[in-house]
Amino acid sequence: MGSHIRAGGLDIWTDQVGDGPDVLLIGGGGDTVESWQFQLDGLADRYRMTAFDNRGAGRTAMPDGPVTVEMMADDAAAVLDALGIRSAHVAGFSGGSIVAQELALRRPHLVRSLVLQSTWPVMDGYMRSWLRFVGWLVEVAPSERAFLEAFFLDIYTARAHNDGTVAAFIEEVLAFPHKQSATDLQRYLAAFLDHDTSDRLPRITAPTLVLAGGRDSTSRPELCRAVAEAIPGARFEVLPGEAHQPFQEIPDRWNTRVDEFWREAEARTTTAPRLGRVPDADRFVTADRSTRPGR
Repeated sequence: MGSHIRAGGLDIWTDQVGDGPDVLLIGGGGDTVESWQFQLDGLADRYRMTAFDNRGAGRTAMPDGPVTVEMMADDAAAVLDALGIRSAHVAGFSGGSIVAQELALRRPHLVRSLVLQSTWPVMDGYMRSWLRFVGWLVEVAPSERAFLEAFFLDIYTARAHNDGTVAAFIEEVLAFPHKQSATDLQRYLAAFLDHDTSDRLPRITAPTLVLAGGRDSTSRPELCRAVAEAIPGARFEVLPGEAHQPFQEIPDRWNTRVDEFWREAEARTTTAPRLGRVPDADRFVTADRSTRPGR
């Protein structure tokens, strides 16, 4: 069970499970600790997994005043500091991946490696329009269910909509007692509209894995690729047939891939032999920037 911890002047709801090298999980807009449940359940036998509710989501209150990505990165750093974690493998998805980028830039010593799922360096016109659409949709949708049904069209695959996966997710969200207000979601989304790490990404030194869903219509593969191309040595992999949140739709495959990446990162720091490739990873399409000239 999670609990509130005092971190950076906020009471941040945090959950920690497992034992082993530290991992920090950073969710996206409106998402809470529960969005990472498949990872908390599936990887705690190998890692000490820490997840938290972002400011304004779930059980962490939204303070008054402006909301920026830099503030959210400082929240993530404050969680690590409060828990006495000197460094962690950091994974973020969607908006959480942008927070993870900023954390690696602001507090590089805290970040042992980065996994960036469904990410971007700066929003293009299409994605900016989509984010504004979500901002007004949450106000005009006739019900919470109607909002989720519409919003999730861009988040999950048609497969997940047709096989009942999305319907189950919607029921879980509707039953969740700690609702995020429309205003808090809008304030969170607005922080990302003009945030730009393009010129600063080359300063990231942590080993980085960038994952894109081949059918993600929001943070599309070309946006994810731009991040990988800017970070020295970063790996870029496309998950064919997947959408915005494959860590929920195909958690076993996703967990296997990031586990392999984290073990390789651990091996680098301990000078242990490099671990072999996991067979399931062959389903991913890979572009390893670290093997190209000049990297």
